[in-house]
Formats: sequence, C-alpha cells, structure tokens
Amino acid sequence: MSEPTLADADPVSVLLAWLLQSDEAADALGGPDRVSGQSEAPWPHLVVGPGAGGDLRDFNWAIAPEVTLEVHGDPGGWPGQAKLREILVNCATAAKGIVDAPPVPGRPVVSGVKPSGLLVWSPLVNGQPRWLMNLSVTLHP
Repeated sequence: MSEPTLADADPVSVLLAWLLQSDEAADALGGPDRVSGQSEAPWPHLVVGPGAGGDLRDFNWAIAPEVTLEVHGDPGGWPGQAKLREILVNCATAAKGIVDAPPVPGRPVVSGVKPSGLLVWSPLVNGQPRWLMNLSVTLHP
C-alpha cells in the first residue's frame, strides 16, 4: 500500500462520514438518515459538499479547504427559518467534534474545523427553505 498523499485528504468525505455517525447531528435533525451529499428527504436534511474557498497553504502537508453545510427544510416550508438555523449551528458544532476524535488509520487527520463566513439564508428557487454556511477544515493525509 502506498503512502497517502495530499490528494487523499478530502474534507467532504471526512466530514460526511463523521456527521453520518454523529448522534449530535441526528438529534439536531430529528432522526437518523438525514445527512448526505444531496438534497433529499427525509426533512430537515443536511447536505455536505465542497466549498468554494479555502487555503491550500504551500500544498505540502496540511491544507484548509472549505466544506459547505446546507440544511434543507421540507418543500412545504417547515420547519421555520429560526429552527433551520438552529439545526445548522448544531450540525456545525457536531462537525467540530472530529478534531478531538482519535485518528483513524488510513484516513486523513483533521486538526481544525471553524466557520469561514456567516450563516446565509438562501431558499432554493422552488421556495424550499435552506440555510448554508462554510467550514474551514484543516487536515492532512
């Protein structure tokens, strides 16, 4: 088996795996099976995807790319805007827990998770409620 490289340090897959098993995220979302990489029921649902920014530093070892967290409500409009914001903040807090977790052999090591901007209310074009934010994830292979 070859040594892991910087290309193996994918922050989206690391945070997605972490949040999928997070009791904190499941509690915030109202149950299991509400975290994935796409907008889908059951609602509310957390979508974990690549962010638009970040810092690749010197591209040698550790990088700090962004990961976008989106909380989608039901297309009918529930839960309300304030509740969805609360859910997003709780899920972002749950994501920070990975920093204190013991490293998993063969997986990237995450040494930092912090907000890289503001929470943004941005309903989808069909009116479906959505909050989003970016997290800066510092990790290395």
